[in-house]
Amino acid sequence: MPDRQSPMHAFPTIRTPRGPVPADAPRWNPQRSGSMPSHRYRPAFDRVEVPLTGRTWPQARIERAPLWVPVDLRDGNQSLAEPMDTPRKRRMFDLLVAMGFKEIEIGYPSASRTDFDFVRHLACTDAVPDDVTAVVFTAARQDLIERTFESIDGMERVVAHLYIPTAPAWRDLVLGRDRAEVRGTVLEAARLMDRLARERPGTDIRFEFSPEVFVLTEPDFVLELCNGLTELWDASPDRPVIHNLPATVEIATPNVYADQIEYMHRHLDRRDSVILSVHPHNDRGTGTACAELALLAGAQRVEGCLFGNGERTGNVDLVNLALNLHAQGLDPMIDFSDIDEIRRTVEHCNRLPVPPRHPYGGDLVFTAFSGTHQDAISKGLAHHERTGSELWSVPYLPIDPADVGRTYEAVIRVNSQSGKGGIAHLLRAHHGVDLPVPLRADFSRTVQAVTDDSGLEATPKELWELFDATYLLPGRDGSVALTSWSTDRNPAGEHRFVCTLRVNEREGDYEGTGKGPVTAFIHALAAAGLEVDVLDFTEHATDPGPGSPAMAYARCRVDGVECWGAGRETSALTASVLAVLSAVNRAGEARSRTA
Repeated sequence: MPDRQSPMHAFPTIRTPRGPVPADAPRWNPQRSGSMPSHRYRPAFDRVEVPLTGRTWPQARIERAPLWVPVDLRDGNQSLAEPMDTPRKRRMFDLLVAMGFKEIEIGYPSASRTDFDFVRHLACTDAVPDDVTAVVFTAARQDLIERTFESIDGMERVVAHLYIPTAPAWRDLVLGRDRAEVRGTVLEAARLMDRLARERPGTDIRFEFSPEVFVLTEPDFVLELCNGLTELWDASPDRPVIHNLPATVEIATPNVYADQIEYMHRHLDRRDSVILSVHPHNDRGTGTACAELALLAGAQRVEGCLFGNGERTGNVDLVNLALNLHAQGLDPMIDFSDIDEIRRTVEHCNRLPVPPRHPYGGDLVFTAFSGTHQDAISKGLAHHERTGSELWSVPYLPIDPADVGRTYEAVIRVNSQSGKGGIAHLLRAHHGVDLPVPLRADFSRTVQAVTDDSGLEATPKELWELFDATYLLPGRDGSVALTSWSTDRNPAGEHRFVCTLRVNEREGDYEGTGKGPVTAFIHALAAAGLEVDVLDFTEHATDPGPGSPAMAYARCRVDGVECWGAGRETSALTASVLAVLSAVNRAGEARSRTA
């Protein structure tokens, strides 16, 4: 009996739902009411009303990459148990530059000495390339704004990013201000930023505004704030203002966010002078969907983090978003060609692991253990190689792993859930062994028995060792063995096989003739008292180059018992003889087990 104290039985706090089945539930759905107090929450539609009609985003398509803005050095850094120091910040910044990001939020200079020092480090070392714009973040407070502008002295191009909470709960509980007071605070802060920017004519400073918790703020109030800043900062097409609309806390399905973004897209003043930006979080697990639908709805810029780091469940994942575009045939404008180096750097800087199933970047995202998946991938890869087509179309692999610097070695891995297609693929890819279809099924049963017993994965090396022990060894070392042999042709043109055979420790000389050397060998075995019929036979080279080993596979009936055998040798004839001999010995072992 299992130990009742083991983790399998340790569920003291989980209560099985015991409420009634809803009266309108179909008969096929017997789910009952649970014990969680869901009634305490309101649907998103009841929290904020979006006065949008005739929406266009459902019919839209994403046709180009937005401006990607990584916030790993600010928003992502604030979410870390151990915030980055300057060396780790610099390593992250250098990675972002190398990947091709052209606008990078480098910190919250007024939040900590470390952030301020890092911004100064970038300013004083000329670390920011000519085509990269740094973004600095500040709350709407005079001393914080002044500290922020102090940090950017000496930089060439900067976006000064202003934020303030605008949603009702935040206004009431956090700020203790009404709408008019919040608006006054924002305008006062914006005027100060404008003045400080004019005092720095050597720095090209543009402005960004984020109404924090946009998704829970009244749309008319957001428009009032954004349009007021567009005017105050005198936005123009050659000096646009950025209005960044964050899902600071994700509270609705992605279509609601899309409606909110499209409403703003339609109603913002001086639309050609405004860059509409989004900053989705992932509280509901749909941050990626929210960002993509926001792009359909008119967004032009996306803030997020590599691999989705950020407060709570994280910011939207820029790796996921950008490579989704890549998978649709659109240039993401960012280089992910060495995804593992990117991941290693992010893990080092954040001191957080990237899960193995994380889209595109996890260890296992291009790996199949399931037999049906393996078979489809193996056939797809073979077809792709055979046709040489530039277009990628391999089942279960949305992109070519090579695009992100992965090899094909880990695409198929074998455990107890795997099938014959995956096993055959690994033997072919790693050892040049192209098993006949019936032999694949035969060997997969052996592999499954071993992996079922161990509960572990079988590596390509272990698969080869198992194949060698199962099919090749019986041809080299068994109760029936060839001590010596030779072939020639007799005067009638038939092949002659002359050999010394050891059968159950008794050795003798035998001879057989036939149309081919394998047939002649079969007749020599018959002379030794072994009745062998070859039912299936295949051979191939393991490599196109000269001198490569040959593989041969033979399915034989030996005294009524059918078995597969295999042989591997530089000589195709020797491989064929060993394959038959292997089948003979395996049949003998099978008879002994059932006797």
